[in-house]
Amino acid sequence: MELCLRTVFTVQCVLGVILSLSGIGFVESLGINYGQVGNDLPLPNKVLQLLKSLKVTKTRIYDTNPDILNAFAGSGVELIVTVENDMLATLMDPQQALQWVTTRIKPYFPATKITGIAVGNEVFTGDDMTLVDNLVPAMVSIQQALTQLGLQQDIQVSTPSSLAVLANSYPPSDGMFVAELTTIMTKLLQFLSTTKSPFWINAYPYFAYKDSPDKISIDYALFNPNSGMIDPHTNMHYDNMLYAQVDAVIYAMARLGFGGIEVRVSETGWPSKGDPNEVGATPQNAAIYNRNLLKRQLSGEGTPLRPKMRLEVYVFALFNEDMKPGPTSERNYGFYKPDGTMVYNVGLTALSTTTTPSSSISLTSMATKIERTDHYQHLTCWISACLVAMAI
Repeated sequence: MELCLRTVFTVQCVLGVILSLSGIGFVESLGINYGQVGNDLPLPNKVLQLLKSLKVTKTRIYDTNPDILNAFAGSGVELIVTVENDMLATLMDPQQALQWVTTRIKPYFPATKITGIAVGNEVFTGDDMTLVDNLVPAMVSIQQALTQLGLQQDIQVSTPSSLAVLANSYPPSDGMFVAELTTIMTKLLQFLSTTKSPFWINAYPYFAYKDSPDKISIDYALFNPNSGMIDPHTNMHYDNMLYAQVDAVIYAMARLGFGGIEVRVSETGWPSKGDPNEVGATPQNAAIYNRNLLKRQLSGEGTPLRPKMRLEVYVFALFNEDMKPGPTSERNYGFYKPDGTMVYNVGLTALSTTTTPSSSISLTSMATKIERTDHYQHLTCWISACLVAMAI
């Protein structure tokens, strides 16, 4: 019996070494937004291969594209889908919401790992108050439909908001929502609290830097080493703008009596190209921002206000979307061009055959070094265990 147990343990050790040699860990708190407003984007099955080669296990799409939902079946990649803004009025009706979930979600779940439904996108940013009024009732109807179909434990319902919902974000402890949104925001937060869903925020330090490059340190915006700022009311030190923005949202929610809701970043990123007046929109800055963000994600850290709660972040975006309207920056947030060539490298190692144009940036990411260190530490532990087992 003793020999049998020793043999089993030794075999487990050897298997552990093999597994350790074969893979690098995934970044559990990092996702990438997969927009589709572009010409000649790769087919969904190719996009899935790309995500897997990048070791990314979470993505968000801006609709319920059945081709994507089918392609991602059985992949294990977590997917957030989106209800388009113009659907909110219809989905206020519980029967319409049930029909929507029955046809758009249920046929694909659980083979496709749908974990969230984004109801609208930046609804509070526009001037359409009817759309704002429709938001929470639509969310309630969709939640009821999920419950009726037994999916409420697996799929969270929320809505991504822009930082424009804040009347004040500096210092973070002075964070508060726009006064006109107080009533509807209270209803939204009550829904999120009841359903234990996160508050999703689209947070872009780039916008703040672009608007005030003479007042905001580029290093503070890019996560580079800098002196940072100290919140005078809490004495908390912030060495980057993204965390300060997230904590401002947490303080704003607490002012309305909802201090326990998790905040997740549904979008953040930095453009690699912009118009002449879009200061700082360069491939170098984009690569630095996302590389430094990746390093933070690999460490699993939280914000100064919630240091022990790992901050979940979805980077924008996987591809440049050349059909998007607006300034040049809107079409240049991607890690990749629509044809699959890399715009710049932040250290996410693709195993695909795509090539990096000579004009792009190639940066050695600390992410790779951290992964290698962990990899070798695990390998050393397994080998030590094997030697001990065989010596018994």
